[in-house]
Amino acid sequence: MTATVSLDVADGVGTMTLNRPDAGNAIDLALARDLHATVVAVERDLAVRVVVLRGAGANFCVGGDLRSFSQCENLPAELREVTTHLHAAIVALARMDAPIVVAVHGSAAGAGLGLACGGDIVVAADNARFVVAYTRVGLNPDGGTSWFLPRLTGLRTAQELTLTNRALDAEAARAAGIATRVVLADALAAEVAAVASELAAGPRHALGEAKRLLRTSLDETLAVHLEAEASALVRSAGRPDAVEGIAAFLAKRPADFS
Repeated sequence: MTATVSLDVADGVGTMTLNRPDAGNAIDLALARDLHATVVAVERDLAVRVVVLRGAGANFCVGGDLRSFSQCENLPAELREVTTHLHAAIVALARMDAPIVVAVHGSAAGAGLGLACGGDIVVAADNARFVVAYTRVGLNPDGGTSWFLPRLTGLRTAQELTLTNRALDAEAARAAGIATRVVLADALAAEVAAVASELAAGPRHALGEAKRLLRTSLDETLAVHLEAEASALVRSAGRPDAVEGIAAFLAKRPADFS
């Protein structure tokens, strides 16, 4: 556990909690560094089969810490260092085998929206609110927001959300493709735990291959992507999970990928 990001690993699930509740889990340099360090630790821990990302307190993440940024003598240099760590964490989350389940409640704004969009499954509480927010304070998106949004919502919707900063409630975010499902706020923790438990019982490497194929599908030609699929399939076929999965299917029993 670091100062601003806590980590708990149990039953194959690594739960990372943004832990600046009094600041809405706003991202300052310390949190960006801690998030990067925590993600690196999770990526190296083979016991982690699923990652849950959540926020402590009333909000998931309100974005960058504008209060701390306003006190910087050299804001461009500060933001360069913040984004170096934040973006490294986002890339690592995208490339790891473990699926990323994001629990969103309260505000997911700015880079907090980027962190939410970077999840493989996003479970939103009915009180969640999603907003790009950057241009409202004279800045442009970071945290992967301008990469994820067009892929999730389509270019036209991403343009409108980014340029106007129109906020989406949980149901609107689900309809736009940002959230996977919406539950009552009181049921958020239980729903996320159920999703994480199901994924933790799955074939770790095959899930990783699948999530990476989906991530790259819009950036490659069909021929290139078909070759990537074939190569991933060959890798998967050479692992014990494939042997177990096929045997379980033929025997009409649940597979044990542990």
